[in-house]
Amino acid sequence: MFDNKENTGLEKLGEFGLIDLISKSIELKEASTIKGIGDDAAVIQHEGKQTLISTDLLLEGVHFDLRYVPLKHLGYKAVQVNLSDIYAMNGIASQITFSIGLSSKFPLEAVEELYAGAILACKKYDVDLIGGDTSSSKQGLVISVTSIGYADPVSVTYRNGAGEGDLICVSGDLGGAYVGLQLLEREKQIFLENPNIQPDLEGKDYIVERQLKPEARRDVVQLLKDLQIKPTSMIDVSDGLASEILHICRQSSKGCRLYEEKIPIDQMTYDTAREFGLDPTVCALSGGEDYELLFTIKQADYEKIKGDLDISVIGHIMEESAGCNLVSKSGNLHPITAQGWNAFN
Repeated sequence: MFDNKENTGLEKLGEFGLIDLISKSIELKEASTIKGIGDDAAVIQHEGKQTLISTDLLLEGVHFDLRYVPLKHLGYKAVQVNLSDIYAMNGIASQITFSIGLSSKFPLEAVEELYAGAILACKKYDVDLIGGDTSSSKQGLVISVTSIGYADPVSVTYRNGAGEGDLICVSGDLGGAYVGLQLLEREKQIFLENPNIQPDLEGKDYIVERQLKPEARRDVVQLLKDLQIKPTSMIDVSDGLASEILHICRQSSKGCRLYEEKIPIDQMTYDTAREFGLDPTVCALSGGEDYELLFTIKQADYEKIKGDLDISVIGHIMEESAGCNLVSKSGNLHPITAQGWNAFN
């Protein structure tokens, strides 16, 4: 992964030198940022808004594998997955802190690659990197990102607001990140068995990118605002569609009915899942890491959203006693169970 003959050891720079180096690459643009890196704490100001805060922890060997995840992609993704939580509250992300713990195997050039990806994500989403921490680690690479955002008090959307009869909507398509992961894992195993064989990812760009470089859906938040739609509940699809709709239903004390034929699955995802002997619908339900937005809306808002090709209506909310079920393409009813990511498995 790294050529130590050409790389710079972090011990030559030290923690403060590293912080100074990183700071030089950061440009603050968000009006609410009063003070960024360089003091004991950052200072932000959101007048008349509610502040949203979310934190994610990413561990090498648990959340990512550096044998096939480029560091620049990892830095980008670490920011994206955290911003997604802010958008899932129907808010706008404005700042992040980015902290790392890393072992001595990582040279300065590796750290620069990681931060280059993080800064690229910040620039794309108009977010300021305002602080963080650096530390040594004996367990490989650790990344912690905290995102800060804001929303008008009347706009903040929780998981517990779904009402009976509400329509269940999802952005984009599902299952691609999980199938992309299966492809990367397969190619890793082939490489480990025979290092002379190069990975074969030709024609699979979309699903590989869905895994390595997801895009948080800030555009959906803006779309809903433009259409004057206030979702009744919202969550991002990080652990799989099944897990997320169950979160909404449990916290809203409601049931639901999803329709398999309505779940959006890209053709490449579908075909590649079949190549692996996987059910594409199961990949969408339980795969996770798609970082699309799952939300519910009043039926009266359907006319506003029905023409948008990037939003799919996949079911509706029911009374709690009806349970949470999936209607298969053959018309059979199946209880929805969460089989997605479990941090403690």
